[in-house]
Order: sequence, then C-alpha cells, then structure tokens
Amino acid sequence: MESTDRQILALLSADGRMSYTDIGKATGLSTSAAQQRVRRLEQRGLITGYHASLSAEALGHPLTAFVETKAFDPADDDKAARLLEAMPEVVSCWSVAGDASYVVLVQVANTAELDALLSRIRGQAKMDTTTTVVLTTHFRDRTLVAPSDA
Repeated sequence: MESTDRQILALLSADGRMSYTDIGKATGLSTSAAQQRVRRLEQRGLITGYHASLSAEALGHPLTAFVETKAFDPADDDKAARLLEAMPEVVSCWSVAGDASYVVLVQVANTAELDALLSRIRGQAKMDTTTTVVLTTHFRDRTLVAPSDA
C-alpha cells in the first residue's frame, strides 16, 4: 500500500468527516485526487464505512461489561446468538474459540440493569454467563494504521 493511502486511512480514522479538501492539503493531493483515492480505498474494502460515535454515558448507559456466554446445550448456539442480537443492551457480539461460545459487549444504566440482563441471557438464551465490568477505558477502537505509519 502506498504511503499516501496509509496517510489517508490514518486521517479518516481520526476524523471520518474530514473533507476531501482537507485530506488533499494534508497529503499534498488536489481535492479531486483525494476524493478518487478515498473512493478506491472504499472499493478495495480498506474503508468499510463511516459512523458517529455515541456517548453511552450521555445516553444513560454508563456501565459497560463484557459477558462471556456458553449455551447450556451446544446445539442451541445459533439460536442463542439470535436471542442475544434481539437484546438492545448487547451492542457487540463475537463468536470466540475457548471456554466461551460468545463474548458480548453490553452497556446498561446500572448494576440492577446488568443483573436483569444477565438473568434474561441465562433464562431466554439458555446460556451460562461470566461477566467482567469495565472500570476505566484507557483507549478503544484504535486504528491499525497509525499516523506514524503514514
């Protein structure tokens, strides 16, 4: 990958709303050349989308936890994943290798809501759970292309 492409990826990962003009200024490209480069990066699958980052705390869900789940009956794994997806507090779900079947990221208002969610997971999805509550987030969603690589 060219260094200009890496630089564009680093810029957009820091600010997904950066204009083509600003990308061009930062990389020495014209606005139209910057736009073409971004489109090619999208077409090649290096840029998979753009989104707004929302504050879970401002939305009333300051408690974040990782929950490892394992279906009581391994034949129910696919059904359990669909049930987890239907729970709005579950914001991410990964199928994993190891003792757990899935690791889910949940965001809730308080420990009482977490307890209620865990009860629903155990009851509705028929899964065993192991929970880790996040106390402090030092960093998250780091990009694989650091500005120093650009």
